[in-house]
Amino acid sequence: MFDYAFLVLLLPFLSAVILGLFGMKMPPKIAGIIGSTVLGTLFLLSLYTAYHYFFYTGEYSAMGQVFNVVDGRLSNGLYPTVTVFNITWLKFTELLTFNIGFRLSPISVMMLIVITTVSFMVHLYSFGYMAERDEKYKFEEYEKGFQRFYAYLSLFTMSMLGLVVATNIFQMYLFWELVGVCSYLLIGFYYPKHTAVHASKKAFIVTRFADLFFLIGILFFSFYVGTFNYDLSTSLELTDKLSTIASDPTIAWAIPTALFLMFIGGAGKSAMFPLHIWLPDAMEGPTPVSALIHAATMVVAGVYQVASLFPIYIKFGATEQLHWIAYIAAFTAFYAAAVACCQRDIKRGLAFSTISQIAYMLVALGVCFAIDNEDGGLGYMASMFHLFTHAMFKALLFLCSGAIIVIIGSNFKEYMGGLHKYMPITNICFLIGCIAISGVWPLAGFFSKDEIVSACFQFSPFLGWFMTLVSGMTAFYMFRLYYVIFWGESYYEQDPEHRRRPQEVPFIMWGPLVFLAIISIFAGWIPFGHFISATGKSAEIHLQHFHFSSVAWFSLLAAAIGIGLATWMYLPKHNPIPNILAKRMPALHKAALNRFYIDDIWQFVTHKIVFRCFSIPIAWFDRHVIDGTFNFLAWGTQEAGESIRPWQSGDVRHYAVWFITGTVALTLVLLCLI
Repeated sequence: MFDYAFLVLLLPFLSAVILGLFGMKMPPKIAGIIGSTVLGTLFLLSLYTAYHYFFYTGEYSAMGQVFNVVDGRLSNGLYPTVTVFNITWLKFTELLTFNIGFRLSPISVMMLIVITTVSFMVHLYSFGYMAERDEKYKFEEYEKGFQRFYAYLSLFTMSMLGLVVATNIFQMYLFWELVGVCSYLLIGFYYPKHTAVHASKKAFIVTRFADLFFLIGILFFSFYVGTFNYDLSTSLELTDKLSTIASDPTIAWAIPTALFLMFIGGAGKSAMFPLHIWLPDAMEGPTPVSALIHAATMVVAGVYQVASLFPIYIKFGATEQLHWIAYIAAFTAFYAAAVACCQRDIKRGLAFSTISQIAYMLVALGVCFAIDNEDGGLGYMASMFHLFTHAMFKALLFLCSGAIIVIIGSNFKEYMGGLHKYMPITNICFLIGCIAISGVWPLAGFFSKDEIVSACFQFSPFLGWFMTLVSGMTAFYMFRLYYVIFWGESYYEQDPEHRRRPQEVPFIMWGPLVFLAIISIFAGWIPFGHFISATGKSAEIHLQHFHFSSVAWFSLLAAAIGIGLATWMYLPKHNPIPNILAKRMPALHKAALNRFYIDDIWQFVTHKIVFRCFSIPIAWFDRHVIDGTFNFLAWGTQEAGESIRPWQSGDVRHYAVWFITGTVALTLVLLCLI
């Protein structure tokens, strides 16, 4: 039934190859149409796959397995794990093989929808964003490198899709690294710009540093377990092997250690503290890139990795590691929210918001303590639900910011203000995104965020209240951003004769905004627990049936307080309160504005300690000792050659003299020894 699945990887790969090799020989518009058509096809294929996976009734086979399902579920009430194909690339042992395959599970099918939906919207949106405009905001021509941009987008989409359908952790790692390469290319798309190049290198280095731990974790896992497979539902041998290791006191540490090492790789990709420093700088890339990579898809790779390995965490003694993940993520959520409250750059504010929301998802996974009951596994479902909803409204917010930047020509809030009159569609869409991320009923963010907070309260009341506080901070900084951009003092109206009048973006840009806004409104009403849960069986989201718990009311209260504070401080055009607070707490305000100097600490550690104490001495040793040794050998060989070259004269008389002399000398030596 899923025989067409190879097209999900093949189509974007062909699009990337065609646009990369031949794109510059075709008109930019044609290149954009090719890329967008391919993504539109992938979007439809993903919806078709999801429909048949979750709702099909009947019998089908894949890889020799026969599945008899009713509404997608087996007789035991679980959705099957369907391996469509699994090609052996490298074979080390009977169990340890490196395969490239395509596997469908509830979370991978959900990720297919997320990736293709956002990527398709970004492809359409980029037609408008990546175009030069005249004074009246009409398209004149497409930017230099437009075809290259679409090639990179297609390659990234293929890489991310390959990651989520991986049949083993080594395939996941392979596409994981390819995602990092695409991120590097897209962040540094404006390569003549020094800041863009610096940001791309920073992102590449930080994530590669984290990925090293991912690789070490994979090697640990494969060494002790003897396989790269991680899906317990498809391999009884894997379950038996893990059980044997977990019950052996001498090597029981291996599995938790391997899992936490792999999480460090995920922490780098998902920008968890202190490996978050690359994400705000990555905003130097085009805004569609920020929406696709740094809001909806790539940054959730770490969340997807932990969710994929979640049964191993729970069943084989790694629950303590999950708790550490929760603590790290909780601190990251608070830190990022605090920094977002003071940002002047609209995209960097959204970047820190992304860090905070990704941390929310990891907190939810970290507080899970069971997969055999609905309550213990609430965090798993909540995390995946928030991953889905957040992808939609955060992509919406980033694309709205891109529309503003295109019209205004700047990322900074000082050049905005009063845009609700000139950009009404963008205003409404941005407001919907703000309400959704703030967790206000009945929009999507309310349902998923409340499930996370409920899971936190089940784990620890302190953690529950802490995440409720972060939820209130989210509402505050998002509405601060909204009021400053759309209702603050207008930069244009201060000097209308010498400044361009803002206006709404064209349909090709606001169309995707409206589509994502509609999803952000209604996505919370999807019966998500029916499709994805820790137990694999259907679970209810009680809030969808208007069963509001005290946790829900407290979450709404936190959101209301945050929105109320933002309204009081930033809705009036000349309110002195923000400046007064900044002056009364100058050290705190400056620290938050400078990201609490974490970047400076990294600069000090890398430049003053790593470079001076390690890199420079190693470079000196390499240059003077290693290179010096080999240079000396080369010099000695050359000099020896130059010295004995005259001996090879071609004169027989000289050869005879040397021969006789040598013979006489050797004879004398032998006589002396005898």
